[in-house]
Amino acid sequence: MMKILSIETSCDDTGIAVLETSNSGDFKVLSNIVSSQIKIHKKYGGVFPAMAKREHQKNLVPVLISALKESKLLEKGDENIKTDELKNILERENVLHKKIIPFLKKYKKPNIDLISITNGPGLEPCLWVGVNLAKTLSYCWDIPLVSVNHIESHILVNYLNNKKIQLPALSLVVSGGHTQLILMEKIGKYTILGETRDDAAGECFDKTAKILGLEYPGGPVISKLAKKAKRNYNINLPRPMINTKDYDFSFSGLKTAVLYFHQKQDKKTQKSKEYINQMCFEIQQSIIDVLIKKTIKAAKDYNVKTIILGGGVSANKELQKQFENKIQKELPDTKYLFPDQSSLSTDNGLMTAITSFYHKKETTSWQKLEADANLRIN
Repeated sequence: MMKILSIETSCDDTGIAVLETSNSGDFKVLSNIVSSQIKIHKKYGGVFPAMAKREHQKNLVPVLISALKESKLLEKGDENIKTDELKNILERENVLHKKIIPFLKKYKKPNIDLISITNGPGLEPCLWVGVNLAKTLSYCWDIPLVSVNHIESHILVNYLNNKKIQLPALSLVVSGGHTQLILMEKIGKYTILGETRDDAAGECFDKTAKILGLEYPGGPVISKLAKKAKRNYNINLPRPMINTKDYDFSFSGLKTAVLYFHQKQDKKTQKSKEYINQMCFEIQQSIIDVLIKKTIKAAKDYNVKTIILGGGVSANKELQKQFENKIQKELPDTKYLFPDQSSLSTDNGLMTAITSFYHKKETTSWQKLEADANLRIN
């Protein structure tokens, strides 16, 4: 058995998990702690990278302590830690530096075999905080490191409860920053078939919610209000690029259409709950229609055996249900997977740990580890 400590800071969620696994991939989750920054960014209607970085610096050590404690791996004891390189490693992480030194002196080195870290893609300031913590722990505890691609981890988290996934598989990764269709021939061999040319699906949810005066993040609130729609207004929004022959996406046009339509309404209508509910219904359905149409087309063209959903938007229940109905109707022999817990669709350290298991031989030294905000899966 091996134990993996994983760190995820690609955007605004601070995630640390501990995973125990056998060589054959039998996973036991010892802890999966996530500290969300939603309340902080809500009033701005989106994530501010500099602010998110600051919060990661404040949150990482408390989250690390919680994850180790829940895993029963936190043990007090005076340790003679190596500190020669810490000033250089953490030269841009003053807050983290002040917090990590007392932690390292107070607690013993835990029984961990591997440290995994999301090194991209994501917001560069946020990625670097996690990377620098991983480098610090690897240096002080003398534990090997594995860097993990964030997009791949949204796909491979589905291996937690599905040990044998039939390949080739088609993965739709949809989140605030990414909308990609990825062909997976085997673990580690991927081809990006299509991706957004502008706004990602999650970003479109956030921006249209802001236009309507709704809270951030937009996806959950739009999904909630869409269920209440009574269809009393004649609203027909576009489905951008739905009929193009490629597998790419574009959601900026949908955002613009929402803006123009909303501006044409009188103030009474703009504040009407029924109007807002129907706008939410139509926004959500427009996005779902495009995602499903493109995914089904690619699945047929490449004759895949499994369709996988991943990323924060994959937690949308209506998206899950309509995908299932469409697949059963048009591709009944194709397996359909998505994370069985919404907390595994959004960013978390557990998905990083699972992915690192499949790349456990691809270790790197702490000296060579770097963040890459534009890291590609292929």
